[in-house]
Amino acid sequence: MTDSEPGSTPGTGRVAHQRVPMTGRDPEQHGRVSTPLELLLDLTFVVAVGTAAEQFAEMLAGGHAAQAVAAFVLAMVAICIAWISFSWFASAFGTDDWLYRALTMVQMIGVVVFALGLPAMFHSVEDGGRLELRAMVAGYVVMRVAMVLQWWRAARDSPPFHDIGMAMIRWTVTVQAAWTVIAFTHLPRAAVFAVFAVLAALELMLPVLGQGGAGSTPWHPHHVAERYSLFAIITLGEGVVGTVASSGGLLGGADGTHWTGTAVAVVVAGVGLTFGMWWVYFATPFGDILVHRRSRGYLFGYGHIPVFLGIAGAGAGLHVAGLYLERHSELSSTAVVLALALPVGVYVLTIYLLHALLLSARDRFHLLLISLTLVVLVVAAALAAAGAALSVCLLVVMLAPFVTVVGYETVGHRHQRRMLDDLARRDEV
Repeated sequence: MTDSEPGSTPGTGRVAHQRVPMTGRDPEQHGRVSTPLELLLDLTFVVAVGTAAEQFAEMLAGGHAAQAVAAFVLAMVAICIAWISFSWFASAFGTDDWLYRALTMVQMIGVVVFALGLPAMFHSVEDGGRLELRAMVAGYVVMRVAMVLQWWRAARDSPPFHDIGMAMIRWTVTVQAAWTVIAFTHLPRAAVFAVFAVLAALELMLPVLGQGGAGSTPWHPHHVAERYSLFAIITLGEGVVGTVASSGGLLGGADGTHWTGTAVAVVVAGVGLTFGMWWVYFATPFGDILVHRRSRGYLFGYGHIPVFLGIAGAGAGLHVAGLYLERHSELSSTAVVLALALPVGVYVLTIYLLHALLLSARDRFHLLLISLTLVVLVVAAALAAAGAALSVCLLVVMLAPFVTVVGYETVGHRHQRRMLDDLARRDEV
């Protein structure tokens, strides 16, 4: 049997020439990996992440911290929810046939429209006038309509999941109708933010509202974990982008070969921080944990939103540092360091929290590592307040994730292995 035949295994890059029934994937399929189509969709989402991070950095540099944070959180929550929705559905029902691919292309169009609407939303938050959500919501609704059609296929082709599919359709359509009303009517600004919070909460609750007591969809633990790790990697690319933005204007000479000590320090800090954050993420075997903790898939899935916020926020923080060094910022050096240190802190703390909650285990050694990480970040801010060079402060921030790296590679990996062994033994009882 080949992938061009109905019932074949999707994911090798060869489209099925006939429509494949969407009956649900095997949640224990050996060797399940992300498909080329999933990776292509991820690239469109990371464009939206990059746009949000860039707008966030520019608004922060302009001295509008509160507005920048509000707009950035709004954008990133919407991006994450849309990506999460697709990824879990694909893990459970992805067929990779021509119709599935066509509907995924529709989602990609929606992501691009959403990304194009981000600058207008950020500017409207900064200006303090009417919150401009029309283009963003239009793109978001396109993404969600494509998901509705995918759920309709699953409901029709897979009787065991018919009720789940129809419930997901009803709730998704209802919420999208509400988004449309909010975007295209003139409501007071405070009311828009309040309703946005309610609708965002409903979006987060869709898996619970749609699936309820009907059971879980057949998602694959290792596939889901891989999907999240890949999205974390491409989001970490924003750290590299931020490093280039931070150091590009510091190169002297017409040929860009006259490097200053500050430029070298910024490059080392940016790349080192990105590398350290990557190492911290992959120190936790989320796939192995999800095999034993399927009931905590919701926690894993939506608990990653602060992780992605922290990663993208760190990339934006590096960009803010570049704007400051090029004298295009109204922030103080202390504020610039905090713009980087705070998202790094959110990222590391969330990783530890997910580890503890998913494993149902606490470790005093982790508390020590968290404390030392926070000390490093506080020291970086204190150095900035004392007048130390920004490049020095960035190098200190860079050290924060390496507290976990060193701790895990020397002692922590043994603690984690015991936790995983205890988890496996509890499953056997």
